[in-house]
Amino acid sequence: MTIERRLKPRINVDLTPLIDVVFQLVIFFMISSTFKTAPGIELMLPDSGTATTITLTELSVVAVSEDEVYVNKSRTTAEGAEAVIASEIEGRSVSEVQAVLEAGASAPYQLVVTLLDALRKNGIDAVGLTTRPPSPDKDAP
Repeated sequence: MTIERRLKPRINVDLTPLIDVVFQLVIFFMISSTFKTAPGIELMLPDSGTATTITLTELSVVAVSEDEVYVNKSRTTAEGAEAVIASEIEGRSVSEVQAVLEAGASAPYQLVVTLLDALRKNGIDAVGLTTRPPSPDKDAP
Protein backbone atom coordinates (compact mmCIF):
# COMPACT_ATOMS: atom_id res chain seq x y z
CA MET A 1 0.00 0.00 0.00
CA THR A 2 1.36 3.34 -0.93
CA ILE A 3 0.42 6.53 0.87
CA GLU A 4 0.40 9.70 -1.10
CA ARG A 5 1.55 12.70 0.77
CA ARG A 6 0.46 16.05 -0.33
CA LEU A 7 2.94 18.81 0.14
CA LYS A 8 1.54 21.78 1.95
CA PRO A 9 2.72 25.03 0.50
CA ARG A 10 4.87 26.98 2.90
CA ILE A 11 4.06 30.63 3.02
CA ASN A 12 6.98 32.82 4.01
CA VAL A 13 6.52 36.52 4.46
CA ASP A 14 9.75 38.40 3.95
CA LEU A 15 9.79 41.35 6.36
CA THR A 16 13.15 42.77 5.27
CA PRO A 17 11.72 45.26 2.73
CA LEU A 18 9.14 46.42 5.27
CA ILE A 19 11.80 47.05 7.90
CA ASP A 20 13.93 48.92 5.34
CA VAL A 21 11.03 51.21 4.45
CA VAL A 22 10.23 51.90 8.11
CA PHE A 23 13.87 52.81 8.85
CA GLN A 24 13.94 55.10 5.82
CA LEU A 25 10.82 56.88 7.07
CA VAL A 26 12.24 57.26 10.58
CA ILE A 27 15.47 58.73 9.20
CA PHE A 28 13.52 61.09 6.91
CA PHE A 29 11.41 62.46 9.77
CA MET A 30 14.41 62.80 12.08
CA ILE A 31 16.28 64.86 9.50
CA SER A 32 13.38 67.02 8.35
CA SER A 33 11.97 67.82 11.82
CA THR A 34 12.94 70.93 13.74
CA PHE A 35 12.39 71.56 17.41
CA LYS A 36 12.23 74.95 19.09
CA THR A 37 13.11 75.15 22.76
CA ALA A 38 12.80 78.91 23.13
CA PRO A 39 9.42 80.49 23.76
CA GLY A 40 9.30 81.61 20.13
CA ILE A 41 11.09 84.94 20.38
CA GLU A 42 13.53 85.64 17.58
CA LEU A 43 16.29 88.06 18.54
CA MET A 44 19.22 89.37 16.55
CA LEU A 45 21.92 89.10 19.22
CA PRO A 46 24.97 91.38 19.22
CA ASP A 47 28.38 90.02 18.21
CA SER A 48 31.08 89.14 20.74
CA GLY A 49 34.53 87.68 20.14
CA THR A 50 34.73 86.20 23.65
CA ALA A 51 31.32 84.50 23.75
CA THR A 52 31.12 81.23 25.67
CA THR A 53 28.33 78.69 26.05
CA ILE A 54 26.49 78.36 29.37
CA THR A 55 24.97 74.93 29.93
CA LEU A 56 22.77 75.57 32.98
CA THR A 57 20.65 78.64 33.60
CA GLU A 58 18.39 79.11 36.55
CA LEU A 59 16.88 82.47 35.58
CA SER A 60 16.48 83.68 32.01
CA VAL A 61 15.52 87.29 31.22
CA VAL A 62 14.71 88.08 27.57
CA ALA A 63 14.26 91.74 26.63
CA VAL A 64 12.36 92.38 23.41
CA SER A 65 11.11 95.92 24.12
CA GLU A 66 10.06 98.11 27.07
CA ASP A 67 6.61 96.51 26.99
CA GLU A 68 7.74 92.94 26.35
CA VAL A 69 10.15 91.30 28.78
CA TYR A 70 10.17 87.59 29.59
CA VAL A 71 11.43 86.28 32.93
CA ASN A 72 11.75 82.55 32.36
CA LYS A 73 8.38 82.07 30.63
CA SER A 74 6.46 84.86 32.37
CA ARG A 75 5.72 87.91 30.22
CA THR A 76 6.00 91.32 31.86
CA THR A 77 7.17 94.87 31.22
CA ALA A 78 10.47 96.51 32.13
CA GLU A 79 8.85 98.17 35.15
CA GLY A 80 7.25 94.95 36.36
CA ALA A 81 10.37 92.83 35.89
CA GLU A 82 11.61 93.38 39.44
CA ALA A 83 8.45 91.91 41.00
CA VAL A 84 8.42 88.93 38.60
CA ILE A 85 12.10 88.22 39.30
CA ALA A 86 11.37 88.30 43.03
CA SER A 87 8.56 85.79 42.61
CA GLU A 88 10.73 83.52 40.42
CA ILE A 89 13.58 83.30 42.95
CA GLU A 90 11.31 83.01 45.97
CA GLY A 91 12.45 80.21 48.25
CA ARG A 92 15.93 79.94 46.72
CA SER A 93 19.23 81.09 48.09
CA VAL A 94 20.10 84.29 46.20
CA SER A 95 23.82 83.46 46.21
CA GLU A 96 23.17 80.32 44.14
CA VAL A 97 20.94 81.95 41.53
CA GLN A 98 22.57 82.61 38.15
CA ALA A 99 20.82 84.79 35.59
CA VAL A 100 21.24 85.24 31.85
CA LEU A 101 20.06 88.44 30.19
CA GLU A 102 19.24 88.33 26.48
CA ALA A 103 18.58 91.58 24.64
CA GLY A 104 18.43 92.16 20.91
CA ALA A 105 21.13 94.20 19.18
CA SER A 106 18.56 96.93 18.59
CA ALA A 107 17.34 96.99 22.21
CA PRO A 108 17.90 100.32 23.96
CA TYR A 109 20.80 100.42 26.38
CA GLN A 110 18.50 101.89 29.04
CA LEU A 111 16.35 98.74 28.89
CA VAL A 112 19.39 96.54 29.57
CA VAL A 113 20.46 98.76 32.48
CA THR A 114 16.91 98.73 33.91
CA LEU A 115 16.82 94.92 33.83
CA LEU A 116 20.31 94.66 35.37
CA ASP A 117 19.14 96.98 38.16
CA ALA A 118 16.05 94.81 38.71
CA LEU A 119 18.27 91.74 39.04
CA ARG A 120 20.67 93.47 41.43
CA LYS A 121 17.82 94.80 43.59
CA ASN A 122 16.80 91.16 44.08
CA GLY A 123 20.36 90.28 45.14
CA ILE A 124 21.42 88.56 41.91
CA ASP A 125 24.96 89.60 41.01
CA ALA A 126 25.85 86.62 38.79
CA VAL A 127 24.42 87.87 35.49
CA GLY A 128 25.61 86.78 32.07
CA LEU A 129 24.81 88.59 28.83
CA THR A 130 23.91 86.46 25.82
CA THR A 131 25.76 87.24 22.60
CA ARG A 132 26.62 85.36 19.44
CA PRO A 133 30.01 84.78 17.81
CA PRO A 134 30.91 87.24 15.05
CA SER A 135 29.81 86.18 11.60
CA PRO A 136 32.71 85.29 9.27
CA ASP A 137 31.38 87.37 6.38
CA LYS A 138 31.93 90.69 8.21
CA ASP A 139 35.08 92.61 7.42
CA ALA A 140 37.64 92.48 10.20
CA PRO A 141 39.13 95.82 11.30
